[in-house]
Amino acid sequence: MNAEISAVWNKIQGMINGFIILLPNIVLALIVFAIFFFVARAIKRLVKRLTRNRRQARNLGLVLGRLAQGITILVGLFVALSIVIPTFKAGDLVQLLGISGVAIGFAFRDILQNFLSGILILLTEPFQIDDQIVFNNFEGTVENIETRATTIRTYDGRRIVIPNSQLFTNSVTVNTAFDNRRLEYDVGIGYGDDIDLAKQLMLEAMHNVDEVLKDPAPDVLVMELAESTVNIRARWWITPPRRIDSLRSRDKVISAIKQKLYVENGIDLPYPTRQILFHDQTEETDGNRSRQREGWPAGKSEVPKPRRISDSLRLLAQVRSENNNNGKADSQTVNDEI
Repeated sequence: MNAEISAVWNKIQGMINGFIILLPNIVLALIVFAIFFFVARAIKRLVKRLTRNRRQARNLGLVLGRLAQGITILVGLFVALSIVIPTFKAGDLVQLLGISGVAIGFAFRDILQNFLSGILILLTEPFQIDDQIVFNNFEGTVENIETRATTIRTYDGRRIVIPNSQLFTNSVTVNTAFDNRRLEYDVGIGYGDDIDLAKQLMLEAMHNVDEVLKDPAPDVLVMELAESTVNIRARWWITPPRRIDSLRSRDKVISAIKQKLYVENGIDLPYPTRQILFHDQTEETDGNRSRQREGWPAGKSEVPKPRRISDSLRLLAQVRSENNNNGKADSQTVNDEI
């Protein structure tokens, strides 16, 4: 029993002696680690100070500052361990971390992908905070860009959180990327109206709207011969290119065009119309049926005579009346025979 206690005491005494021997190294290692720790904090503050002028740059500075701080602290930890344990090799720990990193990478693949995408978005800046973007079915103003996700505020007051990996690997429309933005609207006039006059009046209407830029100048183009209208496209530029500005300019431009065309100059803005043709109906004013007509082959030898709808209805009533009279006569004959 005494031998066992003596052996334990010798081990404890050896550990104490070893600790006392390592104590200077431990103190030095703590001092070195503390120096690296404060240097890391100073680097983080420096990066944040360099990027404090712009909001998006502040986000990038915060991320880069944290990365620099973590790397500096990790290096300080390696140096401190090398002082305390002279046989310690940083390469062994790096190899161990590399093997563990592969497993962690598979386990947290989506998180790491979003993190790297967030870093690349902050570095390349395809869009910035306060930009108005369109992504898939979402449209709104960018509120914040973080390392994991980007948040946008929709125009109806909702918040959408989009993972950065989706934003980085898919198409994003940035409506406020440039100072100016072009808008357009199609106006349909009647086939009997003067196209050149309508285009001139539409240009005059757009030039009278304050929100429409003079340079680049607005223009109008004939786009389509539709079923019941001749469609003319009005195009104009605005600045700034934000959503509220586009809505206001669209409201004023469309109102001015309608006032100029329809109210002041009597140019028709027709509703969709549909023409129904009857093969047994034609008016004298319709022209020569042997040469033309929708619904009747041109050049047909037997051309139906002109007939009005009222005549057709009168003929139909007469036929029905005769059929009714014949039915009564047949019924009377049967009764007489009985």
